[in-house]
Amino acid sequence: MSKAKHGLGKGLSALIRSSPAGEQAEAPYGRSSELTAAPGGVMHVEIARIRPNPFQPRADFDQQALDELKESIREKGIVQAVTVRRAEGGMYELISGERRIRASTEIGLKTIPAYVIEVKDRSEMLELALIENLQREHLNPVEIAISYQRLLRDVGLTAEDIARKVSKDRTTVVNFLRLLKLPEKIQETLRKGQLTMGHARALVALPDEITQLRFFDRIIKQDLNVRQVEKLVRDFGKASEKKAARPARGTATAVESIAERIQQILATRVKVNMKEEGRGEIVIEFYSSDDLGRLFDLIASIER
Repeated sequence: MSKAKHGLGKGLSALIRSSPAGEQAEAPYGRSSELTAAPGGVMHVEIARIRPNPFQPRADFDQQALDELKESIREKGIVQAVTVRRAEGGMYELISGERRIRASTEIGLKTIPAYVIEVKDRSEMLELALIENLQREHLNPVEIAISYQRLLRDVGLTAEDIARKVSKDRTTVVNFLRLLKLPEKIQETLRKGQLTMGHARALVALPDEITQLRFFDRIIKQDLNVRQVEKLVRDFGKASEKKAARPARGTATAVESIAERIQQILATRVKVNMKEEGRGEIVIEFYSSDDLGRLFDLIASIER
């Protein structure tokens, strides 16, 4: 299991409002200072005029990865333009590319190449923002799961719709969504990279939070790998099935007593078979047609 990642501790809006002075690095898109472009075109936009994405799925930013991105931008410029939409007052709203905005701001860039696209409403904005980030940004498993959940809940997409839009199969989408059923403590370590997706998927199969946390503590203390955890979970499931199938001794004794009493009343062999959740069956044996008639008369007498 890898070491935890560290967040930056301040929002994009703070970075944008206080862009440090510096020289614009050359980007593959050129140095144009033109601030107008047709929808779908690329232009250089002043970073100070780009508002943060209100639907940003990313919650954690790895400082080391950000430092590496800054060095890459210094050497090669911005290879991939960010995506924005026009907003009121000559402003722009970020759809995807917050890491590129952060890195560019910290090394002193004033403008950044951006795709300018038309967005009809907030629902479409949310869908575009989430899909763009899922396809282009390195999100952790919990961030991906939250993005999928918002596409389901807020946009109204189905799991099949999401799978098609992000080029995944439906099972993958569902497996990510199941991560949100885990306790917050486990989700947090998954965010930080202290727990892998494989560990988390195994823990989701456990029946309740108490059991999940118990297994999680064991994973951390013993540094268990995914295969070890999967085996523990399978063994736990088999033991639980056996326990459920075997009636408690007190219950078994009561059933035996009832079977013996019915047997005495009917004067024939009687078996009481218990099943799950208190259900079962009573088997009454007979040894001839006359014996069956006798049992019928005896049972029929109950009506009288």
